Amino acid sequence: MQTDLRSTLLYRKALGCLLGGLIGDAMGTPTEGKDYREIEARFGWVDDFATDGTDDTVMKNLLAEALIRTGGHATMDAWAQVWLDRWDSIFGPKQAKFFISVLHTAHKLKRHCTPRLAALGNMPSSSSAMCISPVGIVNAANPRAAAMQAYNLAALIHTHDVGFCQDGAASMAAAVAAAFAPDATVASVLDAATRYIEPLSGREMLDAIERALTLARSSNDYVAFRAHIYADADRFLQRVICDSRETVPLTLAIVLLAEGDVQRSVMYGANLGRDADTIASMAGAIAGALGGAEAVPTEWADKARRLCAQDQEQLALDLARTAIARQLDQSAAAQRLEMLYRTP
Repeated sequence: MQTDLRSTLLYRKALGCLLGGLIGDAMGTPTEGKDYREIEARFGWVDDFATDGTDDTVMKNLLAEALIRTGGHATMDAWAQVWLDRWDSIFGPKQAKFFISVLHTAHKLKRHCTPRLAALGNMPSSSSAMCISPVGIVNAANPRAAAMQAYNLAALIHTHDVGFCQDGAASMAAAVAAAFAPDATVASVLDAATRYIEPLSGREMLDAIERALTLARSSNDYVAFRAHIYADADRFLQRVICDSRETVPLTLAIVLLAEGDVQRSVMYGANLGRDADTIASMAGAIAGALGGAEAVPTEWADKARRLCAQDQEQLALDLARTAIARQLDQSAAAQRLEMLYRTP
């Protein structure tokens, strides 16, 4: 008898990942660009949301479409085509939320560049890392494959002197993929987040992640951790607040401090300030994949369904199907190799 995909752990983790990311994006929207002390003065403690997110969620949906179209095998070309096909998703009501490099890249794609060249000259940002979670979903429990695919996809926005942003995307994709393992833990997810970054080219990102995680472990307290990173800005913060050398390490540290809990992860990200929507979104995606849809508070999930323009349950179902298709392709390739090996 055919299994109902909605009853599977794969689907529940996919939905948890999508909801956690969307809710984190939405909760961090009012605190984006602010110092945590300003957040405390204006809002106290942010623990709710009132929108369906920003460019982080739009870009995630565009990437998910590229993956679904290609049976999970999307490259930068496939993603670029979705940008062009869904032009109004970028240059629509949320255009002001998009980082200038993404808008510039889209125009380059439309007017004179191939995808391979469109990233040249872009500033550092988290525009690839912030939306890469669907790559982790379609490579469920295979963090190495997720990281390698993320390196290619992220090159649509980041390359050469900002190649460390590709490292950030690879880290986030691998973390999400590792969270899909049935026996996944915070420790196994954090291990995967660094294991597949290029060890020489990615040294800057690896060092930044290690600094943040070391501080999180020694602080063992979110409030103390947050105060420390602001006080020691030269070590933990970047000139551009959305630089992935800042957001990715802080995201992983927050997941550690929150012990992988979805609710705490998104609130910690939202109340951190700086690029709060992106940090909360990435932390929520990782924690949501780790805990599954049941780990997302019911009232938050219900509100997300009401506010979100795109049906996240259907998207989770489509991505789960895509994950199965992609991994069946890989299994078929392995069987063909085995036949070659066994044939005299």
